[in-house]
Amino acid sequence: MSVTTAPATNRRWLGLAVIAAAQFMVIMDTSIIGVALPEMQRDLGFTPENLSWVFNAYVVAFGGLLLLGGKVSDVFGARNVFVAGWLVLAAGSLVAAVAGNVEVELAGRAIQGAGAALIAPAALTLLMMLFGSEPRELTKALALYGAAAPAGGTAGVFLGGVITEYLSWPWVFAINLPIAVLILALVPGSMPGGRAAGSRRVDLVGAVTVTAGLAALVYAVVQAPEVGWDAPRTWWVLAAGVVLLAVFVVQQARGRDPLVRLGIFRAPDLAAANLAQLLLGAAWIPMWFFLNLYLQQVLGFSAFPSGAALLPMTLLIMVGMVVLAPRVLALVGVRTATVSGLVLLAVGMAWLAMIDPDGSYAVDVLPASLVAALGMSLAFIPTLGTAISAAPPEEGGLASGIVNTSYQIGSALGLAVMTAIAAAAGADRLGDPGALTEGYSAAFVGAAVVAAVGAVAAGALLRGNRS
Repeated sequence: MSVTTAPATNRRWLGLAVIAAAQFMVIMDTSIIGVALPEMQRDLGFTPENLSWVFNAYVVAFGGLLLLGGKVSDVFGARNVFVAGWLVLAAGSLVAAVAGNVEVELAGRAIQGAGAALIAPAALTLLMMLFGSEPRELTKALALYGAAAPAGGTAGVFLGGVITEYLSWPWVFAINLPIAVLILALVPGSMPGGRAAGSRRVDLVGAVTVTAGLAALVYAVVQAPEVGWDAPRTWWVLAAGVVLLAVFVVQQARGRDPLVRLGIFRAPDLAAANLAQLLLGAAWIPMWFFLNLYLQQVLGFSAFPSGAALLPMTLLIMVGMVVLAPRVLALVGVRTATVSGLVLLAVGMAWLAMIDPDGSYAVDVLPASLVAALGMSLAFIPTLGTAISAAPPEEGGLASGIVNTSYQIGSALGLAVMTAIAAAAGADRLGDPGALTEGYSAAFVGAAVVAAVGAVAAGALLRGNRS
């Protein structure tokens, strides 16, 4: 007989701490390798063209497999999948840490991404199981969960610099191993057990199809700046991605046990909240990425000061998500909070677009980044909560997988597009502060446009305006 009751009340917050740690680690693994890339390139023999795949191998596997992760979480139980995900992530981290060549390194990063794709939707499902029956506590739990993401992103940059400088690059991966052991030790006493009712069948054909389709889209956009947007190869890969995703939709509509029950999108506001999350990721991640480059390549910050310079923004996001966002949500509701947040994010991006080659952190970076951070904190919590609470409880894992997929694929595509925009505007001319600044400014303008589109879409499509 399966047990589905939550742990005792005094253990729920320990469970939330474990879930937040999972979110922290999943996001940290996307950013921790940034400072280590030059040493990895020298030691493993990466070419400049394929070095970016140390990042992309993780993101493509993560984003492409999230729907499968959500489905197996519903079928086999969120706690079981959460544990399995950590085992896979630890295995991938070990492979990446001991890799002696390019191929093994990229395989390790892809395995890490696959583990993260199991962890992320299972973690959100467990959060709903722990706090879903109490709306006020659920909002607080979502705020703490959401705050773990920017904390992980900034900690990745900061720790990556410290580890690379004082140890060596393999340790940016090996650090996951003791953390995985600790989290796995805490799971039995803090997480609800049980297995979702229903079919144990998993649509592996659908999983392969959607993963291949999403991977093709990301691959085409990532490679386009190198091979050219007008190159036949770019358009063939884009077309293949679109066709695979179209085939996936047809499969899901006709299948008996689909990976994604398309009817789930008829739940009020679920599709709109996922669109907002996609556009939020497409605007926010490029901002964080290019802001770090501006600090290091134009203002001359080294890795450690660059990570420290992002701490005020991170702290504001965490305070905003934990303290401010729940209050704003209670006062004005989902739609107004989301639109306000996306507008502030767009304003912050537009302000950052005014950066100067001879600028300063206090004038050109800090104020604008804080405005953007405030916008992020206001928009993230309402859309995340709506996306996972709109679905029926038995499809919580699927809803979690969908919203994670929306944000991660938005992040990957947004970063790829803004990278192309930045390169076209001069960001490929290393050593030229003026050209670099022009390129980064163009990327910030693009991100501002994406955030503004998100605000318009949220205002038009989100129907519920009360939390």
